[in-house]
Amino acid sequence: MSQIISSAQFAAEVEGADVPVLVDFFATWCGPCKMLAPTLDQVAAEVAGRAKVVKVDIDASPDLAQRFGVMSVPTLAVFKGGKLVNQAVGVQPKPAIMGLLGM
Repeated sequence: MSQIISSAQFAAEVEGADVPVLVDFFATWCGPCKMLAPTLDQVAAEVAGRAKVVKVDIDASPDLAQRFGVMSVPTLAVFKGGKLVNQAVGVQPKPAIMGLLGM
């Protein structure tokens, strides 16, 4: 299962990570976010050790949603070396998610 992180954890978990990080910006009330969750869990298991997958609840961390221009959920954002390098909005199939990660 993907780890839910807060604004306070973002710098260490995402920007300070030594592997690519896929961030799922989601909301608990979002139906498409719930549909995407099992796929993200599969991706997290498959890329373990080479990349990581974390989730950011936009209602609990609105500052992060604003900082990265998240206008709708789910939004998937890939960070490498602490920088945003790729982004997709909406439910994505597993091959597209792996492509976002460059894997």
